[in-house]
Formats: sequence, structure tokens, C-alpha cells
Amino acid sequence: MTSQSLLDGLVASARPLAAQGKPADYIPALARSDPGAIGAAVMHVDASLVVCGDARVPFSLQSVSKALALPYVIDSLGEEEVFSRVGKEPTGDPFNSIIRLEASRLKRPYNPMINAGAMVVTSLMPGATVEEKLGAFSRYAAPLLGVARLDLDQEIRDSEAATANRNRSIAWFLRDLGLLGAEVELTLDAYFGQCALLVDAVGLAHYGAVLARDGLEPGSGRRLMSPRAARVTKGLMQSCGLYDGSGEFCVEAGLPAKSGVGGGILASARNRLGIGTYGPALDIRGNSLAGVHIIAGLSKGLDLFCL
Repeated sequence: MTSQSLLDGLVASARPLAAQGKPADYIPALARSDPGAIGAAVMHVDASLVVCGDARVPFSLQSVSKALALPYVIDSLGEEEVFSRVGKEPTGDPFNSIIRLEASRLKRPYNPMINAGAMVVTSLMPGATVEEKLGAFSRYAAPLLGVARLDLDQEIRDSEAATANRNRSIAWFLRDLGLLGAEVELTLDAYFGQCALLVDAVGLAHYGAVLARDGLEPGSGRRLMSPRAARVTKGLMQSCGLYDGSGEFCVEAGLPAKSGVGGGILASARNRLGIGTYGPALDIRGNSLAGVHIIAGLSKGLDLFCL
């Protein structure tokens, strides 16, 4: 079991790292995040919880939503529908890179954890309108995060939409390749919406614990997602979850994880626990400096390394 002193010590030792990074300033609403905010939560599969710092401060899911959208579409439409349009390989490129779409002989996104692949997944979400897509997705994701409902931060959603020139370029390129399951603007509006849904570190830890048991709710054992969707998601988190920092993180922490530029990181240790962290001061790859430090420290301190 995770000791409070271990988590407290890791959060304290992560605080100086905030000065080495900064929030995602290319999205104006995220640029105002407090770079000194740091929180962490650990939920064991029996639902016991350890928290520290700003673990209950809400922030937007951003790319962590990709690790929820993927199993949702797999459980809704089947694995074959997803991976006929998106690959399963890491890229080594930044999360918003467009170059592989044109240069690769595959002519499809390498994986669902980069923006191009995630937009394809979002386009496949059931629903004829943005409201239908996001409503059904939120109903699927809320119990995974241990909450009754998910709220959308409209300011963040609008801020992303206003500064999304690269994502719009990617979406139109995906349409040209025939990979989208919905029109471009519908896909983009739903994608910006899923990224702007609010969560906290405790919610991420809850989802990590769900993944740790291949889709079973912590404590109750109620099935929330299919075992296959959980395993596919963890496999892609392991290889692709921290953008072009995934390989280094895998070496240091050895856990499947997914980060987002809102400052959150989700991680999972099989049959043991889930971890959620928050720290909006990011490194050059878009990963939370504090979150990477805390998760690597937990992996070492609790012998979680899974490889």
C-alpha cells in the first residue's frame, strides 16, 4: 500500500521542478494556470485512496481524453473499425506533428495517442451532432473517472478552437485521406469539447485503478469497460502515451501512462493501483515535469515497474 509519507515526499521534491517549465501558453486559457500547482493521488484496486497537494483542483483533460475516447469507440464499434483507420505504432514525433501523414506509406496516423489519430477516433464516436457525441462519451467516461458527471469548461474549449490552426490542417488532411467518420467541423468541435472536459488527479487515479483490473471498478468489481479495450489502451499508453517522451518515461517508470497539456498524467500498475497527477508546468514535449517525477518515484518506491 502507498504510504502518505512517500507521496508527500515526492510532491515536495517535485516543487522545484515547476520553475523549469511553463503552462501550455499556446492555448490562452491554459496559459493562466498556476505553474506552482502540484497534486497527486493514488487509488488502490480496493478503492483506498491517498492524496497530496492540489489533487482535487479541476483541470481540463486535454490529451488524457485520448485514453478514454479510444476504449469508448472500441467498445461502441469494435476494434477493427478503429484500427482500419489508425495504426498502433509510436512515432517519435511531437503530438501535433503532421509530417508522418504525408511521408508515411501507410497514409494514416501512427497511433490514437497523437492528435491526428485521436481526431480519427473522435470522428467515429456515435452521434450525429456534437452534443450527441460528447453526451454519450461523457456518460461512458464519468464512471471510469469515478464521478457522476463531467463538466465542460467552455472558455478552454473556445480558446482551443480559436488557436487550432494546426489541428484544423490535420483534420482537413485526414478528410482528404478518407479517414474521418464525420465531417471536419463536427469532428473538430467534438475533439475540442472532449479535451475541455474537467477532471482532477483523484479522477485520473480512479481510472488508472480501473485499467489496473482490465476494466473493473475499484472496490466493487463492477465491469465498466471490456477487458480487451482496457488492454489495448494500456498497450498504446505504454508505447505512445507521453508523446515523444514515451520511451524515456518507459525506461524510468515502466508503467502505461497518458499525459495532457492541461498538466495531468494518468498511470496504471496492473492489479495494484492507479495514479493521477497534476502539474501544469510542462517540459518541452508537453509533459508535466512534476507528474513525471512523482510517477517515476512511486514506481521505484513501490516496485511498480512492469517490464
